[in-house]
Amino acid sequence: MKRHPYVDLPDYQFWKKSFGSSSIGGLDPVSSTRFTIGSEDKVVAAGSCFAQHVARHIQMRGFNFHQTEKAHSLFVRQKWNDAHGGTFNYDTFSARYGNIYTARQLRQLIDRAFGSFVPLSGAWQRHDGAFVDPFRPQVEPDGFISEREVGLDRDYHLAAVRRALTEADVFVFTMGLTEAWADKRDGAVYPIAPGVAGGTFDPEIHEFKNFTVSETIDDMTYSIGRIRSINPDVRILLTVSPVPLNATYEPRHVLQSTVYSKSVLRVAAQHLVDVDPLIDYFPSFEIITAPQNGGKYFGGDMRSVEEAGVQHVMDVFFAHYTRATSPIAETQVVAEKAAERQKEMERLSDVLCDEEAIDNV
Repeated sequence: MKRHPYVDLPDYQFWKKSFGSSSIGGLDPVSSTRFTIGSEDKVVAAGSCFAQHVARHIQMRGFNFHQTEKAHSLFVRQKWNDAHGGTFNYDTFSARYGNIYTARQLRQLIDRAFGSFVPLSGAWQRHDGAFVDPFRPQVEPDGFISEREVGLDRDYHLAAVRRALTEADVFVFTMGLTEAWADKRDGAVYPIAPGVAGGTFDPEIHEFKNFTVSETIDDMTYSIGRIRSINPDVRILLTVSPVPLNATYEPRHVLQSTVYSKSVLRVAAQHLVDVDPLIDYFPSFEIITAPQNGGKYFGGDMRSVEEAGVQHVMDVFFAHYTRATSPIAETQVVAEKAAERQKEMERLSDVLCDEEAIDNV
């Protein structure tokens, strides 16, 4: 009979034993995974700003980052070319949805894509006269010339979202925030407050929301169920963004709101994993914020994640979730020149983050 229940447990379940120098990058908190990802599996990525790093590394390392939305011929500007594709956010995520910060946003995107929700707010006008899509206000830096153009591009976009969700073998969603702004009339949730990147804030129409654990679980459960209804075998991988809030509307310090928001998301993610064997959680949040790293993975603003941190996260990810190293990945690791690597890292660190537009107002 065991002297107590902790006898013979593996090292990774003990704090003192689990942080050895032999682990990748000094810290590897993944003890097991529920599935793996093959080089041919179609990986669809969505979520907050940090999700863009996941998407780019999947693509860079030669795995199948599934993209269903390319530049439409109607909207290709003369100055746009392959070298500037990222500027117009066609290759940032699997579809051109921009940042999806909250679970409610994801839920409503799916409903909009499949025609069960049509928000009252169709377009916002900017101070310069251009129009933007309220649900992805910064994907088109120059804005659209009319509300009609916004609508046409939205139809093209939502068709791409339908294809992405229908064809995905793996859906990676990075949960980012709990705070949001919504339209009181129909409950439509925006990635950023009206008036920041377009539109006009009206307290009679717009309200602040800070989603709870139960609301987040309900929204994610609904979203996953809706995806499974059209794609029953899709594997779901959840992460929580380690990036702190840029600003909080709650009357308290932004650090407190950051801890609240990330705690809600982490608890919700764990609940979803506990009830569904085809959902897994990857600890990107834990890797970046772990005390063992001494804060070295955050930039001078103590918010942006340094490329070394992203590299650490993705090294752990590929070590555990890939069945085999792809030929392209091997070529990159062995033969890639240092200068080319540095250039790629600089490109990866330039991400779209709707939240940061708050600083410019």
